[in-house]
Amino acid sequence: MAKAKYTDRALMQKTIEVMNKSINEPRPDGKVPPKVGALLLFPDGRVETAFRGELRDGDHAEFTLLERKLANENLEDCVLFTTLEPCVERNPPKVPCCRRTTNARIKKVFVGIEDRDPTVDGKGIKHLEKNGVEVKMFDRDLQRVIEEENKAFLKQALKRKKETEEEDVRSPIENPIANYDRSKFSDKALQKFINESNLNYTINDESFLEYLADFGAMEWSQSKKRFVPTGYGILLFGVNPRAKFKNAVLKAHVTYGNNKIEPKDFSDALVLVPDQIEEWLKKVLPLSKDTSEFKRKDVPDFPINVLREAIVNALVHRDYEIEGAKCEIKIDNDKIIVTSPGKPLPAISLEQLNTFEAPSLSRNPIITYAFSLMDYVEEKGFGMKTFKTLNKDFGLPIPKYIFKEPFLILTFPRTTEGVKSVIDSKVIDSLSNEQLSYLEIFREHEFVTKAEFVDYSKMADRSAQRLLKDWVDDGLIESIGAGKSTKYKLKD
Repeated sequence: MAKAKYTDRALMQKTIEVMNKSINEPRPDGKVPPKVGALLLFPDGRVETAFRGELRDGDHAEFTLLERKLANENLEDCVLFTTLEPCVERNPPKVPCCRRTTNARIKKVFVGIEDRDPTVDGKGIKHLEKNGVEVKMFDRDLQRVIEEENKAFLKQALKRKKETEEEDVRSPIENPIANYDRSKFSDKALQKFINESNLNYTINDESFLEYLADFGAMEWSQSKKRFVPTGYGILLFGVNPRAKFKNAVLKAHVTYGNNKIEPKDFSDALVLVPDQIEEWLKKVLPLSKDTSEFKRKDVPDFPINVLREAIVNALVHRDYEIEGAKCEIKIDNDKIIVTSPGKPLPAISLEQLNTFEAPSLSRNPIITYAFSLMDYVEEKGFGMKTFKTLNKDFGLPIPKYIFKEPFLILTFPRTTEGVKSVIDSKVIDSLSNEQLSYLEIFREHEFVTKAEFVDYSKMADRSAQRLLKDWVDDGLIESIGAGKSTKYKLKD
């Protein structure tokens, strides 16, 4: 019997279909149980599934699958898909699902979404990774489906998390700041947040302070009988965030030829920075003529919305606890570089970032939440679709992420020389501008067939075949498969 073939995405979708069969068992404590689906892919292509409550009320999907359905089978080479981060605590003699997974010697797990319940809250993923399991997250659009189906559960989980957090396990950014009060917030920043989030408050409403406390920007102090800003609150709304967090700044540098524009620091409250950046970019980027309308007008020669998106991502997802490390943007004739302190979180790979479809996983969920309300970012995701279409929409090269301790670096090439800076190959220097434009096809599409390459490049069939062969021989691209099913991809 031929081995069945599935894509990772197809299995994610099937796991969600299984999740939707979950049985909502009655609970006297009022807790909303999550909908959870689990799927196991065997090396021979066989697939087994389970959902929460399938065989007995309250039984977890992973337990049902691994222990009740497949207890006597060897699962060592299987891949597990689960819509919710596996649990880490169960009342004895029950075994947590993350431990059942590692006990089964499963080495690869696809997780739908994080479980924000304080008993889990990232610890399930950490347990798997600590025990040598490769963890991948579901595609972002599929995560949204899971979140929507589990809206009530996630709301309760976040509330429980807030109620059980203790200062001694939180970072300085999460903790309330002693001797700080409402006066440390910028009225301008608060008003901007209210306006752009469409909130029905005034900045001095007590109910507004309660709202800020609900999502972690403030905290009620029983001893002081007032709301106290947290570190996240100061970063988002503070009059002078750098007074408390010295690295809370975006440093900007521009150099064109021998002309160097005065460096600029952006160190206001985070909610004010995106608009400040946009105005600055309009001033420093060279202008070109836009003739798409009847009246010609001067426009920046690089799309402002793309750079704004890159910078907002850098500010939102950076690691604020790395001392001395700051966000930066550097612009020169050949490229634009955006750097952000902190390596990608373990469940997000550089490869995923460079497909510009990174899944939902945030280092700073409170900042991400505030920015999502203001429509600056997609909540907890990396909204980078504009990066992927740069070549098609603007004729510009595709950007690339690399990690160089301690910075995540995003480079936007603007010229041929700029492209050379993001492709690690000795062959790149010998390519013509036209060939470099053909190479962008492989940077925009992960896999390309010969027919697709001919279609995208508009080359003659034989010329395209010859170029593909030369690039494979030179180690610039690699071929996968054989015959008409052969696909080509940029070599890592």
